[in-house]
Amino acid sequence: MNGSNTKSTKIAVFGGGCFWCTEAVFQRLRGVTDVKPGYSGGRVPNPTYEQVSAGDTGHVESTQVEFDPAQISFETLLDVFFATHDPTTPNRQGHDVGPQYQSVIFYVSNTQKEIAENYIAKLVADQTFRAPIVTELRPFEKFYEAENYHQNYYNQNRSAGYCQLVIDPKIAKLKAKFAPLLKPE
Repeated sequence: MNGSNTKSTKIAVFGGGCFWCTEAVFQRLRGVTDVKPGYSGGRVPNPTYEQVSAGDTGHVESTQVEFDPAQISFETLLDVFFATHDPTTPNRQGHDVGPQYQSVIFYVSNTQKEIAENYIAKLVADQTFRAPIVTELRPFEKFYEAENYHQNYYNQNRSAGYCQLVIDPKIAKLKAKFAPLLKPE
């Protein structure tokens, strides 16, 4: 995290399927100062990956994104979020199935809620997706950081099969569609 920006940064929390994917995507954006995978939205305090994976904690695999709004807007984060996961499949992203993989925006302010509502309404009006958008808007309550072995997963495990088959295509799409927003490699 860039210490000079910590007082001016904001937080956004997204559930868009596997948190390894969303973490890898958001880490690459200019203006994003920190990204953490974890769990949000459930009723079990300090959940473990195993508990969340069982699907009965109410938690969603989520990514907490710290960003500098002077460099990247919440709406731009929404652009990336909706372009890099399928917001039309309830409780599922590809082969990852269960309530922990639902598409959700945990808004941290009424402003974020309003921006997200307007953004989704525009996607619907523009018929951006063939199927209805099922992304939920839920008030942010608490974020539990995932275990250490989940942190920075893609960057540390690029040769893993899941990374190559699932995350690499998302990163390729990100690079193709949002190249001007990316940090230098």
